[in-house]
This record gives sequence, structure tokens and C-alpha cells, in this order.
Amino acid sequence: MNLSLKPWNTFGIEHNARRIVCAENTQQLLEAWQSAVEHQQPVLILGEGSNVLFLEDFAGTVIINRIKGITISEEADAWLLHVGAGENWHQLVQFTLERGMPGLENLALIPGCTGSSPIQNIGAYGVELQRVCDYVDCVELSSGKHQRLTAKECRFGYRDSIFKHEYQDRVAITAVGLRLIKAWQPVLTYGELNRLDPATVTPQQVFDAVCHMRMTKLPDPKVYGNAGSFFKNPVINAEQAIALLAAHPQAPHYPQADGSVKLAAGWLIDQCQLKGTSTGGAAVHHLQALVLINAGQATSDDVVQLAHLVRKRVGEKFNVWLEPEVRFIGHAGEVNAVEVIA
Repeated sequence: MNLSLKPWNTFGIEHNARRIVCAENTQQLLEAWQSAVEHQQPVLILGEGSNVLFLEDFAGTVIINRIKGITISEEADAWLLHVGAGENWHQLVQFTLERGMPGLENLALIPGCTGSSPIQNIGAYGVELQRVCDYVDCVELSSGKHQRLTAKECRFGYRDSIFKHEYQDRVAITAVGLRLIKAWQPVLTYGELNRLDPATVTPQQVFDAVCHMRMTKLPDPKVYGNAGSFFKNPVINAEQAIALLAAHPQAPHYPQADGSVKLAAGWLIDQCQLKGTSTGGAAVHHLQALVLINAGQATSDDVVQLAHLVRKRVGEKFNVWLEPEVRFIGHAGEVNAVEVIA
């Protein structure tokens, strides 16, 4: 059976899978995974497909994780949420704000499901998931054994976690536990948020500002297929940063605790005058250089060639080599995205 993956990836790239299963509980997910293994087929678990690029037809089963449900409990100083992996992330942000539980507002409008959030350690406008994550519940696919990892055990890093390493392909995330501190402190360090007054700003105002920035800069996947930020913001060592900033003092940069410096990938791409550049049906978005879009009937090869061009131009100009944030999926599973576009 060949079933279209186009509805299951926000890039809107046309590839097929042998089988697609929507799992509404852990048992359905395990049965679909174990059935694929018995038939010696590759298997891939997806949320909303908002951070993947299918390179070719998938030769096995794609499981859509739709495990839902939100429960709330309280401690003296925090709200505790237990959120099913299949819950839409942005709707969760709205849900918490409507109930007077701030803390997620900087992460508004990040596409995808809650269960995907720990894999990438999603982040935006100065906040990462690890700031609010209490635990991650998962199930070991081969044994069906349930496991709860503390935030520390998740080994969160910049767009990174244990789920990208030894737990990749071994477990499925079933729920995420969040801890939202009642003594709310706004994070106003990035973008237009620094115009807001920390003494008077409300969580709703931060949410509204983040939504405004994202909607004015980022294309709607329903109009132009995309996977959000295509590249990670590169982190370079202090010595490299000194040299780069001497040549480009206006470059946005964010010193990190370990002495390294994070750069803005979008700015680097923009300096190479790449906005609007296209390869086949794929293009660099004309407003946000960090986003590659499906401008019309793009193939995965178009996107790969465009990503290669962007990486090459930035590397030649700045000696900084960008890495995709988007996961690349081959016929049997995830492949090394840097190797594909190098």
C-alpha cells in the first residue's frame, strides 16, 4: 500500500509511506510499532510533521502519535501539568494562559505536538522547554515498559536531548510533565520583547507580541509549506567569535555560559543576500531568511539543493557552517542532515 505523506508533513512534500497509523493510546502505538518490526519494516513516529523533510518514499509504517489529555495539579509555588504527547503545542500555550498559568508565552506558535517538544528542546525568544519541563514519560518500544525521565535525565542541550541520541528509535514519548512557577518572571531579552516594560507587562502581552512577531516574519505552512526555522543558530567558540565580530561588529550575538557565542543564522543568511533565492520549487523566504519554503510543487531534492547553497554561501563568507534543525527522513528512517546538504 502506498499512502501519501503530504498531509503529514508541513513542508507539503509529496512522498508516500507503505502504511500510516494514527495511535490514540499507548497500546495502539506499541501494536503498530511491533507489527512493523515483525514484518521487518522500518517505522517512524511523527507528531504533526512540522520538523521533518521526507527525502524519498518511506519503506515502512509511519505512526502518528495522537495520545491526548491534560491534567493539572498544584503545589504551593507551582502548577503541575501532565500533557499527552499528541496535544497541539500552541493550543497548550493558549490553554495555560486562559487558566491564569503563565510560563509558556514565549513559546507561542511553535508548530507541532507536545511530545515533540523535548526531542528538540524547543525554544524561542529566550526560553527553552528545559526551563519548564519537569519530566518526560515514554514507553520502551521493544518491551512496552513505561519509563519516566526527570528533566535532568533528558540531557537537554541547544535543540538537543537524549531522545536524539541513545533513546532515538528506542522509545516513544507518551506525555510531558511541565512545572509552571506561580511567581512569574517575564523573559524579554529577544526581538521586540525588549520594548515591553518588565514592571508592568502581562503574560498575555508577551504572548501577543510573540504571536505578532512570528506571524509577520514566518510564513503560514498552509500557504507556503515549511518546517519553521530550517537551520540551527550556530554556536562558535570565543576565539572565532572575536574574529567574526571584529569584521562584522553589527552581527547579533549571544554569549553563552560556557564562553561560547551563539549567532543568529537568519542574519548570517541575510548578509549573503539570499532572501527570495530559489531552486526549483523551493525558496528562501523573502521576509525570514531562516525559513526555506515550498513555493510551489517543490521536491525534496529542490529543498536539499537550496539548503546546500545557503550553507555554502554562509560558510564561504563567515567560516560558519550551518546545520539543519529540520530532521531529514530517508526510506528507512532519519539520516544525517549535514551529510546530505554538505
